[in-house]
Amino acid sequence: MTQHKERADAARNREVVLAAADDLFARSASPRSVSMEDVATAAGVGKGTLFRRFGDRRGLIRVLVARRIEPLRQAVETGPAPLGPGTPPRERVLALLDAILRFKLDNRYLALALEDAGGASPYRAEHYTWWHDTLGDALSRLPGVADSGFTAHALLAATRADLVEHLATEEHMTSDRMRERLAAFAAKTLDP
Repeated sequence: MTQHKERADAARNREVVLAAADDLFARSASPRSVSMEDVATAAGVGKGTLFRRFGDRRGLIRVLVARRIEPLRQAVETGPAPLGPGTPPRERVLALLDAILRFKLDNRYLALALEDAGGASPYRAEHYTWWHDTLGDALSRLPGVADSGFTAHALLAATRADLVEHLATEEHMTSDRMRERLAAFAAKTLDP
C-alpha cells in the first residue's frame, strides 16, 4: 500500500490548527466551552476543514493529547529509570503513576476535555489502554499483587482528570500534595 505524503500547505494548516486548539484549551477555564468554531476562528480556517481533518471535536482532542503524551510514551518505552522498562517493578509502578498524574496536572484542561468529550468508553481510549497495559505489566511482576489488571484500573482511577480538577479547585490541594498522597496510596496498595 502506498502512503501519500501530506502536502506542505496541508501540513502547515494542520500545525496552525493544532497550535490554536492547544492554546484555546490551555487558556480556557472550562474545556467544554471550546468549540470547533472557536478553533476554526483562532486558526483562520473553515469549520469544514476541521471536521474533514479530525472528524469531530473528540478527534481533535485525541490528536492534541497524543502529541503531548508522545515524550512520556518514549520515556516509558525506551528511557532510563525510573520510567524505563529496566526499572524494578515497584519503583516503576510508582514512577508511572507519578508521571501520569504530572501529565494530568500539566495538561489539566486538555485532559478534562478528553475525558469529557463523550462518545466511546474512556477505558477503550488508546492512551488509557497504553497506560493500563504498561502499569498492569509492571504490577504483574510484583509479588503479592493478585489481579494486576484490576489493580491498574483502580490506581489509574486516582489520576482521572475530573478528580485532579476537583482536588485542585474544590479542595485546593497543591500539585505536590496530590503527588505525595498518590505515592502513599500506591505504596500502601503495593505492600502486602
